[in-house]
Amino acid sequence: MQPFQIVTGPAIPFRRPNTDTDVIIRIERLSELQRHELGPYAFEALRRRADQTDDPDCVFNRDVYKGAPILIAGENFGCGSSREGAVWAIAELGIRCIIAPSFGGIFANNCFQNGVLTIQLPDETVHRLAEIAEADARAPFTVDLAAKTLLPPNEAAIPFDIETLRQQALLAGTDELGMTLARVAELEAFELHDAVERPWVYLNDQMRRC
Repeated sequence: MQPFQIVTGPAIPFRRPNTDTDVIIRIERLSELQRHELGPYAFEALRRRADQTDDPDCVFNRDVYKGAPILIAGENFGCGSSREGAVWAIAELGIRCIIAPSFGGIFANNCFQNGVLTIQLPDETVHRLAEIAEADARAPFTVDLAAKTLLPPNEAAIPFDIETLRQQALLAGTDELGMTLARVAELEAFELHDAVERPWVYLNDQMRRC
């Protein structure tokens, strides 16, 4: 995965609450398309009219927000089914960070596994950030993961919380499996020591070797 360190750019204001993964990406698109092809179909249900033409009023169709690396979302963003493809579609839009008052739990974990940072902030703070993004679509926001701060344009930095292990993994561009593999030597050393202290735990392993 691409390491997440400092991301700077415009933010897309999308304060719709309870946006589920079915809205983020339709299930049939996941069976038809490969991961790198999903970007144009992200939020398809909102971006297209009934006649399949683009809706110019949809924020995701506005040229000023295209390529923006930050999404300011409404509460309970990413609820619904557990499809990881929802995160793939968002990432293929170029979004590296999502800010919201709350997230669907599985969706937030899928974001982490795919190098997308989720930042949970109070509703009033998210509302203010959306107002800033709407007032000046090209005003750059800066997310500094190492410092755990979000810097809106012409505003004071806003601190955010993230688990230390997840912060380190995102900074390094790895996931939970990568974090585990990075500590193989420690795990093997523990097993060797533990086999001496508790040999009965490893009896089946010993029998398989015989």
